[in-house]
Amino acid sequence: MLFRDIDTKIAVIGLGYVGLPLAVELAKKFQVYGFDINKQRIKNIKQNYDETGELEKKKLKKTSAIISSDEKILLNANVFIVTVPTGINKKNLPDLRILKKSSTLLSKYIKKKTLIIYESTVYPGCTEEICIPILKKNKKFKYNKDFFVGYSPERISPGDKKRNVTNITKIVSASNKKALKQIKHIYSKIVKSGIYVAPSIKIAEAAKAIENTQRDLNIGLMNELFVFFNKIKIPTKEVLKAASTKWNFLNFHPGLVGGHCIGVDPYYLTNKYKAVNLIPSIILSGRKTNNDFHKFIARKVDEIIKDNNLSKKKILVMGYSFKENCPDYRNTRVYHLIMDLQKKKIKLKIHDPYLQENKDNFPFKNLSIESFEQHQNKYDLIILTVPHKIYLKKQNKILNLLTNKGLIYDFKSKLKNNKRIIQF
Repeated sequence: MLFRDIDTKIAVIGLGYVGLPLAVELAKKFQVYGFDINKQRIKNIKQNYDETGELEKKKLKKTSAIISSDEKILLNANVFIVTVPTGINKKNLPDLRILKKSSTLLSKYIKKKTLIIYESTVYPGCTEEICIPILKKNKKFKYNKDFFVGYSPERISPGDKKRNVTNITKIVSASNKKALKQIKHIYSKIVKSGIYVAPSIKIAEAAKAIENTQRDLNIGLMNELFVFFNKIKIPTKEVLKAASTKWNFLNFHPGLVGGHCIGVDPYYLTNKYKAVNLIPSIILSGRKTNNDFHKFIARKVDEIIKDNNLSKKKILVMGYSFKENCPDYRNTRVYHLIMDLQKKKIKLKIHDPYLQENKDNFPFKNLSIESFEQHQNKYDLIILTVPHKIYLKKQNKILNLLTNKGLIYDFKSKLKNNKRIIQF
C-alpha cells in the first residue's frame, strides 16, 4: 500500500451532505482535514451546527477532523477525497465547473504518493477525460508513478437516517492496483456493509449514473400511469396495492422528482449518449414526464377547487423541500407547482418545518410562511406536497386547520384514510 494508517492524512474537499459525514467517520480512524470554500458553512460546522441535517450536534462536537476554508490546510494531506456538487446548466448539460476548479486546486498540492479519490457523480469517462488531464498539468509529478487517482461514487440519500456512509456498500475503483488496494483499505475502515471493487473507473462512474436513472424512470412510469388512471377514474393507490402482491413487482409511487441526484444524474448519461451518436429516448422520455408532472397536479388542484366550490384564497401548501424529512430545497419541483398555481390566480400560503431556518433562500418573497399549529378552521384546501414525518404524526392537527367544507389533497397518499382527504 501507499501509506500506513498512521501516515495517512486525508483531506475531504467539499463539506456538504456527503463530505461532512464522510470526514467525521474517517476522522475516527485517520487524521482528517475538511475543506470548503463556503466560510459560513465552516463557521456553522465549528459551532457544531449542520444545516443539511445529516449530523447531530454531539457528533460534530466529538469529531477530531480539522475544518477550514483556508486552502493551506491541504498542505497536510496525502489523500484527497473530492465530494463537490456536480449539477446541470439551463440546457440540461453537465455543469462541471466546481469539479474542474477542485481538480485545478488539488493539482497544486500533489506530492510523492498523492492519492486523489473522486466521489462526485459524473458520466462514464469524466474522471479520466476531464479530471486527470487537469491534475497532470502539474509537470513535477507523473500520473500513476508519483500520484494516483480513484473513483468511489457517493450513494448517500439526504434525510435517510438508516442508510448512511457506514452501512451502504462502497464501490471503489482506481487508476492502478496499488491505488486500488489503498482506497479499498481506507473505506473498509469505516464501511461495515462491504466494499465492491469495480473493474475500472468508467464502470464505477456508470454504476452510479444508472442507479438514479433507473429510479427516475420507475417514478416516471408511475406518474404517467397516475395521469391515466385519474382519467379513467381508477384509484392508483388501489392498483399499486393489488399489483404489489406479485413478488417481483417494484412498488414505486407517483411524485414530484427534484433534488440534485434523481433529477440531475440522468442528464449526465444522456450527454454521454449524444457524444457517441446515440439517442437516449427512454431516459429523456422519463425525464420529460417527471419534469412536467407538476402541471398535472396544478390542474388537479384547480379541478378540486372548482368541483367543491372552494375558495382560491384559502389554500395552504405543506412541504417545500425536494423530498421528505430533508431541509434541502435545491431543484425542488414544488417551486414549479407553486408557479403554476399562481398563474391560475390561486393565492397560497406555505409551510415547511425547515423553512424558518432557511427562509433567506426562499424565492417567493410575497408568499406567507405559516406556522400551521397556531391556526384552526382556516383553509379550504391543504395540498400535502412533501409528506414530512411531522405531518404524518400530526394528521389530526392538520385536519383541524380545515374550514367546514375544507379538503386535503394528499397526492402521494401518505396520510391515513379519511373522507376529507383526497388521495391518488
